[in-house]
Amino acid sequence: TIEACGQLKRIHPNQEEAKIVLQALLDVNVPKFLNDDLPLFSNIISDLFPGVERPVPDYGNLEDEIVNMCVKMNLQVTEWFKLKVIQLKDTIGVRHGLMTVGPAGGGKTCNARVLAGAMTVLKGDTPDDQFQIVHIHTLNPKAITQAQIYGSFDEVTREWTDGVAPTLLKAGVMDNK
Repeated sequence: TIEACGQLKRIHPNQEEAKIVLQALLDVNVPKFLNDDLPLFSNIISDLFPGVERPVPDYGNLEDEIVNMCVKMNLQVTEWFKLKVIQLKDTIGVRHGLMTVGPAGGGKTCNARVLAGAMTVLKGDTPDDQFQIVHIHTLNPKAITQAQIYGSFDEVTREWTDGVAPTLLKAGVMDNK
């Protein structure tokens, strides 16, 4: 939450501190909650920040590009899906790693792909460069052994063989060159 506050303060240096903290708490916590927990969280927030209006974040052209990417990918555009894509963006901004969880066919992969496509299209669209070109490299750890994931050392030949994860990391590094 402190990191999110810092990011918001850099983006909005003249905004009231209470609004920055409120927005950071919402951005960091709301995507993690189930729908049943949101009213309780909202009540706690309203008790902690009485009279403070929730600031409306400016995502630039992101919402329009989310719609464009959904149409391009033949996905149904709903407010719920757009919200989830934006929540994923906010979460990525404040976390070093994350997992999207949900039922099969729930839209987890489409959510990430729509966000990646929208951010790639919007690269250079804002002066603070909040959008970057995104490359997705997928690994299913359930489909291969641990040695195939990380790599292995052959005792006979004394050779190291990279696994899928190091290979994907090397490809990720090369994406930016």
